[in-house]
Amino acid sequence: MALPDAAEQRTADLIHAAHSIFILAGAGMSTESGIQDFRGPNGIWRTNPAAQRIFDIDAYVAEPEVRLAAWQMRCSSPILTAEPNDGHRALASLADSGRQTLIATQNIDGLQQRAGSQHVLELHGTFWSSICLDCSDVQPIRETLHRFSAGESDPHCLGCDGLLRTNTIAFGQQLNPDVLAAAQAAAMNCDLALAIGTSLAVFPAAGLCDIALGRGKPLVICNGEPTTYDTSATEVLRGPIGEVLPRVITTAVSG
Repeated sequence: MALPDAAEQRTADLIHAAHSIFILAGAGMSTESGIQDFRGPNGIWRTNPAAQRIFDIDAYVAEPEVRLAAWQMRCSSPILTAEPNDGHRALASLADSGRQTLIATQNIDGLQQRAGSQHVLELHGTFWSSICLDCSDVQPIRETLHRFSAGESDPHCLGCDGLLRTNTIAFGQQLNPDVLAAAQAAAMNCDLALAIGTSLAVFPAAGLCDIALGRGKPLVICNGEPTTYDTSATEVLRGPIGEVLPRVITTAVSG
């Protein structure tokens, strides 16, 4: 493993000194697991702008063709076969080092939990279950995908016949207030905040950084592209997350 550069060494020192660490993780955490992000150079919004309607709750409810496209996308989603990468495993190792660590993830893939992290808040929900928009019944996603593959082009709830979608937060929906409140409390009480793989362009998730900064806590950003928070950050790291995080965290926990 290559030696950390100066910014990485300073970040390692911050992690080493911290007892409580708050982490905001974005789509860039999972790109090295083969899951496309949204706003990056090769993100969904740039390669397929029309896909935005799939993630808009009003379009999803109103247009059967949008729901059909959504289920087709879900059946071929790389999330179904993706594996945690070295970045996920590096974050999981922080808790193993005895530090109080909470991860608020914007990802819906469940990879951080599969890497071994136990304290994960899913800000945008989970791909791994479907939910009825009427009665809120939740079922494993594979069961709903099987129904679609078997010929149901627009699966409805078996209990109330309501519309189904993945148990995720779409544009036009509010975050779960309990999940958001827990993330806000963690950001308020941390010694150190890390924002990893996120453009920090989506609120209220990006506002979690403001909470930590407002309490005078250091903020480290690790992202492939510049963010509007870079000038407020204590350190900004560039480079592949699966290389940078293991290098920094190994240095921090062994120092």
